[in-house]
Amino acid sequence: MIVDMNKSQLKEEIVSMLQQQHNITLDAVNQAVASATDKETIPEHKYDTLALEAAYLAHGQAMRVTESEERIRQFLALDLPQNPDQVTLGCLVALRDENASLHWFFVSPVSGGLKVNWQGLSIILVTFQSPLGKALRGKELGDDVEYLVGNETKYYQVETIF
Repeated sequence: MIVDMNKSQLKEEIVSMLQQQHNITLDAVNQAVASATDKETIPEHKYDTLALEAAYLAHGQAMRVTESEERIRQFLALDLPQNPDQVTLGCLVALRDENASLHWFFVSPVSGGLKVNWQGLSIILVTFQSPLGKALRGKELGDDVEYLVGNETKYYQVETIF
C-alpha cells in the first residue's frame, strides 16, 4: 500500500511527464517555425498559401507551448494535503468498482486523463471539471460515487484517500 509521504514522489513523476510533453511541444513549434521560414515555402504566385499555412501552424504550436507552461506552473503550485478526510485537490484516491476492482485517481488542477504508471499502479489524473471529478469532490471514505459517461452510469465506492 502507498504511504502518504510518497505523494510528493508521485507529484515529481507527474511534473516530469508534463515537462516531457512540454519538450515535445517545443520541438513541434521549432519545426513549424522552420517550415514557415524555409525558402521552399516562399509563395510562387498569389494563390500559393503554403507559407501562410505554415505560419498559422507555428502560431498554434506556440499557443500550445504557453498552455503547456501554464499546466506545469499550476501543477507545481499544487499543495498536497496530508491525511485528508475528504477528496480535495492533491488527493490520491482509490475507488472500488462493482466488480471489486480498484481504480486509482489523482485529483489534479490540470491534465485530466493523463495516465501515470507509478509504484506498480496505473493512476489517472482527474480534474474537478470532469464528470468523475465533480462526483468525487468532497467524498469521504466509504462514500458511493456515481457519475454519467455518455449514456452509461458508473458506480464506485471510495476505498482510500491519501
